[in-house]
Amino acid sequence: MGAIKTKDVNRLVDRLIVSPGKKVNLKKDFDPTWVPDKLDKKKAGLLLQEGIEHLAEYQDKLYAQDNWGILVIFQAMDAAGKDGAIKHVMSGLNPQGCQVYSFKAPSSEELDHDYMWRCFKALPERGRIGIFNRSYYEEVLVTKVHPEIIAKQKMPAQFKDKKIYERRYEEINAFEKYLYYNGILTLKFFLNVSKGEQKRRFLDRINRDEKNWKFSAADAKERGHWDEYMKAYEDCMTATSTKWAPWHVIPADNKWFSRVAVAGVVYQALRGLKLAYPEVTAQQKAALAEAKKVLEGEK
Repeated sequence: MGAIKTKDVNRLVDRLIVSPGKKVNLKKDFDPTWVPDKLDKKKAGLLLQEGIEHLAEYQDKLYAQDNWGILVIFQAMDAAGKDGAIKHVMSGLNPQGCQVYSFKAPSSEELDHDYMWRCFKALPERGRIGIFNRSYYEEVLVTKVHPEIIAKQKMPAQFKDKKIYERRYEEINAFEKYLYYNGILTLKFFLNVSKGEQKRRFLDRINRDEKNWKFSAADAKERGHWDEYMKAYEDCMTATSTKWAPWHVIPADNKWFSRVAVAGVVYQALRGLKLAYPEVTAQQKAALAEAKKVLEGEK
């Protein structure tokens, strides 16, 4: 299998996963600068390339088998590298079997529906990989830091109480369990960038003309709520990392490693599904033989 060894991938994923029922402490348990021993940028690039080739093979089988769909969710603070991870990890996949949705602030139409609606209608079909750049998790993250958002939402006043997040955690867990038992596997990533690295990337966006478009004053303003966001993420992952849809905390200060880590998790998940091409029946083989005979007999 080349440079990739299954035992190494399993060991890596074990390091990144949030065990169901475990209370998350990002500062204590997940170092945003961590990289495995003896892994450097050059080796990581080679591993990523090989991993992408394997992912393409698995995607082909996923599409042919048509039993499972994959939902990949990315959540992170600004400048953590979500776009880059999606671009680099999914670069070798067939575009016909992969779809990406980026969720911004809800539109007026979306606010007239429940908070899951816009994501529910964007779910991948069986045989496909769907990627959510942000997701329904914004409704237990951003809204927790900015409770005024909930106050403005069009829902009955009696449900805007102190238990709203407890209920939403339960709803999300039930939703992802429902997806799992209907053949949609959910892979969840939190790209864990440090506050210092975010500052460096923000300054890079400001100082380079070709990157100015990626920065807005709102990004710097949200940075002022850093500790509140970290607490919201910890509460969210503690409550919603489950056996059927666990969270993975990806060290994101080194982009070259975060991309390899994401690819490793996706690789392990697809490998675990035991994907295979559909078996051809004797009748189908006979039809293939007849078609071959006709084609070879053409002048």
